[in-house]
Amino acid sequence: MNTVKHAQRILMVILFTALMAAGGVPAKAQQTIGHYFSQTGHNVTGEFWTFYQSVPDADLIFGMPITEQFQTSDGSGLSVQYFEKVRFELHPDQPVGQRVVLSDLGTKLYKAGAPSINLTTPGACRTLNGFGICYEFLTFYDQHGGQARFGNPISGSEFQPGGRLVQYFERARFEWHPELSAGQNVMLADLGGIYFNAHEDATWLNSSLPLDNIPLLIKPPLSLQALAFVARSVTLPDDAQKVFVIVQDQTLSPVPGADGTVTVHLSTGQSLVYPVTTDENGIGVVPSIAFNGQLPGSPVNVDVSMSFQGLTASTSTSFLIWR
Repeated sequence: MNTVKHAQRILMVILFTALMAAGGVPAKAQQTIGHYFSQTGHNVTGEFWTFYQSVPDADLIFGMPITEQFQTSDGSGLSVQYFEKVRFELHPDQPVGQRVVLSDLGTKLYKAGAPSINLTTPGACRTLNGFGICYEFLTFYDQHGGQARFGNPISGSEFQPGGRLVQYFERARFEWHPELSAGQNVMLADLGGIYFNAHEDATWLNSSLPLDNIPLLIKPPLSLQALAFVARSVTLPDDAQKVFVIVQDQTLSPVPGADGTVTVHLSTGQSLVYPVTTDENGIGVVPSIAFNGQLPGSPVNVDVSMSFQGLTASTSTSFLIWR
């Protein structure tokens, strides 16, 4: 009896396999693999989507797609897709699982000449390719893929116009943002967008419709963080101030439509409360906060509370009343 049942099971497997080979199971087996990013209006499919999914922090490292997949116009015939921070390349001559690589956009965009320092502090730095990777830059490098993902450093720590501290790698540019929360101070520059704008046809940025069988990818924020700063750090006793509020999610992506309040605690004891809502870039502005009779030499504290879909975040800033 057991022998008969075993033979029946084998026969069912053979019949099912033959049915699939003949195209008799048309449901999920023929579905396109990929996702449509509604935030930017672009699809990511096939091996590019597989590669994107292979990185746990893809939103942080790659950003969102800003084009569809297309062939470059440089004569190489290379199939690429641009994301905010990187460019994917497809190399069909390579083995499966190794066909998608990141372009060396850091190398392509780097220009030497900015003021720089090349630290080699023992215990705080690691030297690769003749350049030291140090402190928070080194922590970010190790936590998010290291040499395999970013390549070697090709510069020391440099000061960009405006004072931003950065470091170039073969496939990335690290940026130091002291205004962000501790542990989130290192961000990747949008090299994908920068290189695309300099070298590619802008029509590829046009939004596309979702491809057939591509599910819509909408990622609700899991947490919020709020930042606030004032237009002027010092004002007169009779003056006006402007307050900017930035709301981001756990991937540091902007959160539009977040609502909240900006409370200004004047030096005379009065508190002024203003509503604020973030725009499509995750930025809210209280354009004019007028006051008079403030105490010279006194600080004015500003408290900000924001909310979105049940999530909340708060922050504060301040400015000084000059004599």
